[in-house]
Amino acid sequence: MKDKSLEIKTAIQVLKPVNEVFEAIVDPNKMSKYFISRSSGRLETGKQVMWQFPEFNMEFPVKVVKIIKDEYISFNWDAEGTELLVEITLTPRGESSTLVTVSEGSRDNDEKGIQWLAGNSAGWANFLACLKAYLEYGINLRKGAFDFMSDKG
Repeated sequence: MKDKSLEIKTAIQVLKPVNEVFEAIVDPNKMSKYFISRSSGRLETGKQVMWQFPEFNMEFPVKVVKIIKDEYISFNWDAEGTELLVEITLTPRGESSTLVTVSEGSRDNDEKGIQWLAGNSAGWANFLACLKAYLEYGINLRKGAFDFMSDKG
């Protein structure tokens, strides 16, 4: 029997309307207040942007596949030479709450795949916690959190 491939799937409920959550993800000015340090542009279908994270001295290309306003965001990005699809689904939960689901994958169920699964699962869980903290409380949880991984540490 062949082992199944690995895929990340994580979710959190944010106590904000879906349009606010959507804008916090696609607008680089908002996303830079909780997740990235900068982006070369807004997430739009067919566009490529470059993301930079505070703890890494490099840019990451993000190739936007599809955007459906207030519902869905998908993009491809590189994971050690393998382009992977990230999908973010926004599901309204009443008028003032949104379920945010992130999936990424897939990778082979081998040592490299398991390392990717552990690292990126933690990364997407962090993204969701930071998104929630920013939207609900105006807090940037990432500020200084990963300095130990950079030359700032």
